[in-house]
Amino acid sequence: MAWFADKWFVSPYNYVEDVRKGLRLPERVYVHDTTLRDGEQQPGIAFRRYEKLEIAMALDEAGVDFIEAGMPAVSREDFEALKAVVRQGLKAKVLAFSRCLKEDVDLALKTDAPGLVMELPSSEHMIKYAYGWSTDKALERSREALEYAKQHGLYVKFFTIDSTRSSMEFFARVVKNVGEKMDSMVLADTFGVMSPYAMEYFVRSVKEFVSSPLEVHAHDDFGLAVANSIAAVVGGATAAHVTVNGIGERSGNAALEETVLALELLLGVKTNVKLDRLYDLSKLVERLSGVSTPPQKAVVGDNAVRVESGILVDWWYNVKDVRPVEMLPYLPSLVGRKTDMVVLLGKKSGRRNVVEKLKEMGITVRDEDVALILAEVKSRSVERKRALTEEEFKELVREVLGSRYR
Repeated sequence: MAWFADKWFVSPYNYVEDVRKGLRLPERVYVHDTTLRDGEQQPGIAFRRYEKLEIAMALDEAGVDFIEAGMPAVSREDFEALKAVVRQGLKAKVLAFSRCLKEDVDLALKTDAPGLVMELPSSEHMIKYAYGWSTDKALERSREALEYAKQHGLYVKFFTIDSTRSSMEFFARVVKNVGEKMDSMVLADTFGVMSPYAMEYFVRSVKEFVSSPLEVHAHDDFGLAVANSIAAVVGGATAAHVTVNGIGERSGNAALEETVLALELLLGVKTNVKLDRLYDLSKLVERLSGVSTPPQKAVVGDNAVRVESGILVDWWYNVKDVRPVEMLPYLPSLVGRKTDMVVLLGKKSGRRNVVEKLKEMGITVRDEDVALILAEVKSRSVERKRALTEEEFKELVREVLGSRYR
């Protein structure tokens, strides 16, 4: 992957030898989507069965490798939804989520899911205070449930709750307890408390005593879920857990669209995700979850294709037909947007905003008229506390030009 291409322009420093020589990057990172389980755990979200099916099919079309389609123990609706997703025969591996309980494994088996994500608290303090268990009870449950799942031929990702707040000594004990039975181990920054530097160190340290593939599951309580996912890959993780739009418990999870784009463009690490499906996937989950995407949201927010500031608008019109990535990190079309940049008229606008909009309307005016129109645009924008709509601008022009409007 290059730092410059027709559809993107990122920093060349991402690719200089001194930056990359110490990185042990995989050729590819597997994308594990948990929108239908951890994403739905965001307070206030409730997906219906057919909605889960629609999202799962869209995720599969986008190319994610794993779809964590729900926790069958939550409700009959979740059980049936998971079963329906499994029956679709998707290319992605569909997984159930379970606690370390045989009855949860039995429920997963009844859905015909080929595997599951099995959780266990992996910090001694959480086992004691949150679960009220003894350490021996926790370790015994995890070993028994994992053995039971493997005996029934299930693919198992061992999900270590709160691993990033565990002592390394205790965490090593948790790992030794389950041995080589798991297919992969998920390092869960359950409360989003890692810095990226610590995450890279943590993953490298765990790799010293875990031979199974490592995966990262990051939460966004400090706004670092994506950064921590990237750092984990640098440390040796080969799969990242994500949700569409970053929905999830508390402050959410690592956003699928941000994580994938950062891996591909900033690290040059491939995923199987089709970048041009990201925007439509985001809009689908936004609609079905009822959670609006903030306009400044990276990759899929509305402001990625809107500009108001006069100097930026001037830049845009200077480069848009020559080299548009000169003022964009990547073109909107890279992530599947169907629209180009939209120029707004508001408080921060300059003459170019007005001149180009008038050209679109087929109106030629004198320089002094441009100044009058711009002054009125700024005034009305402040009054309304927003940019003007196209109809409001047209009405403004009619008022300013009077009989000269045509």
